[in-house]
Amino acid sequence: MGARKEIHAIILPKVKEPFLKRPLDVLLSTLMLILSAPVSVIISLAIKLEDGGPIFYRQERWGRGGKRFRAYKFRTMVSHSDKVFGIKQAAENDLRITRVGRILRAMGLDELPQIISIFLGDMSFVGPRALAVGEILHDENGYQIDYEKVPGFWDRLAVRPGLTGISTIYRAKDISPRKKFRYDLLYIQNLSFWLDVRLIMMSFWISFRGKWETRGKKV
Repeated sequence: MGARKEIHAIILPKVKEPFLKRPLDVLLSTLMLILSAPVSVIISLAIKLEDGGPIFYRQERWGRGGKRFRAYKFRTMVSHSDKVFGIKQAAENDLRITRVGRILRAMGLDELPQIISIFLGDMSFVGPRALAVGEILHDENGYQIDYEKVPGFWDRLAVRPGLTGISTIYRAKDISPRKKFRYDLLYIQNLSFWLDVRLIMMSFWISFRGKWETRGKKV
């Protein structure tokens, strides 16, 4: 399995990004890192005071061209959740999520540390969701599946993964990976600077309204 992943990392094609996409990422990530610093301090204290566990959650994720990178988020689940329950997405009323975590997830504030990944170029503000390496996924019938075998998985790695995107905003959280990937491929097919700007503005609006944990459409 490891060898197959390395081969994909070498031969996967990359889609050319709009000229202003990367400059926008650098400018916006720099501003947000500065402006969000006081908020990040408050969040860190709240996480630590709740249960004394780690402030950050780190995870290996799939990046552009099959390259892997280390992503960081503010921890929203109980300590050592991955070791106990496995790497899987949060479900509705998930008991792994802490009280502070529920607030952070609703407003998307748990994603703030990923702005560093955007600044470094591992991610973009807009793109397909950065899937975790070894993440446990299930189909509509609840059966565990290997997402590397889901149509569209490797194609979506042609662009940088994003903090937000068409799939993140418009899809229901509980639809199948195959349907999620279709949204990602739709974004790649319609890739443009102005589409990114529109999706970023919509994402700020969703954060302001605290709707990121809504199971259906968020707008």
